[in-house]
Amino acid sequence: MGLRGALALIVLAALSPAQEPFRVDVHLVNVAFAVRDSQGLLAGNLTADDFQVFDDGVPQKIAFFARSSDLPLSLGLIVDMSGSQEKFVKDHRRDLEKFLKHTLTGRDRAFLVCFGNHIRLVSDFTDSPESLTDALHDYEKGKVRDFTKIGGVEGHSDGRARGFTELGPPEHRVLGTAFYDAIVEPIAERLKADEHGSRALIVFSDGEDNSSAHNMLDAIEAAQAADVRVFAIRYTELDRHGALNARNKYGISVMARIARETGGADFDAREKDLASHFKEIGDDLRNSYQLAYHASNVDGDKSFHKIVIRSKRSDVTVRAKTGYFAR
Repeated sequence: MGLRGALALIVLAALSPAQEPFRVDVHLVNVAFAVRDSQGLLAGNLTADDFQVFDDGVPQKIAFFARSSDLPLSLGLIVDMSGSQEKFVKDHRRDLEKFLKHTLTGRDRAFLVCFGNHIRLVSDFTDSPESLTDALHDYEKGKVRDFTKIGGVEGHSDGRARGFTELGPPEHRVLGTAFYDAIVEPIAERLKADEHGSRALIVFSDGEDNSSAHNMLDAIEAAQAADVRVFAIRYTELDRHGALNARNKYGISVMARIARETGGADFDAREKDLASHFKEIGDDLRNSYQLAYHASNVDGDKSFHKIVIRSKRSDVTVRAKTGYFAR
């Protein structure tokens, strides 16, 4: 039974034939989470009875519980096509296709967004891995550069890609990478109102932003509100001495924090081959859990609420989003 069905049963059970229908203000909080054992392996075969949920320290009753393998998946692929990332993505297109073939089932769907300083919907929801990678290839071929003079200096961005829809409101952008907007806008337009099971983004970037209208906290809040886990695959281009600069370090910390706060994970593409990272993400998406509870302590409250999911087993750890704003 899905979340909507569970809610319907709760409301109907409260009504007798003699009663008039009434409105119920239900603060339903959804949380997707992964559980790993002491060996770092994903823990399966757990039930709702194995967990306790706390909202700002207040115990909550679990109203819905499911394994991710029992739910359809809505997945967004967010690909940074700015100058420092373009070759990396092109070199690993085949790894991406293998991952999608392994992960997506007939009931799942994924979309593809590419960005530089504009956010382009390259492929809308589809269950076809080939359609997604073909669309990425078409984008790479069809992309043309815009050149903008800033203080008399000419610099390029991802420019305008012919035939691809731009997400988000029109923005005057003068530099090359709208990383935060590339997370916020796809969630708002493709995942926020979606009720198609579990939701996740895989973001390919170095985390370095210089042209977004949003900021890091906006990106985290948008993902937490829509219960979207963010998996970050980071490729950082080092200088000619093989060293990180201050901007690189900033991007590393940004991607790590967004992943951590949303219950996802971040991966350094230089540490292992991309196929290994894709396998870890695919296993996580298919062997995690989702629960929901009716928050009992949010009436009239618009503050941040901290979520803690605690296992009754001492040999496992839980990775979930850190909380949500009660809007």
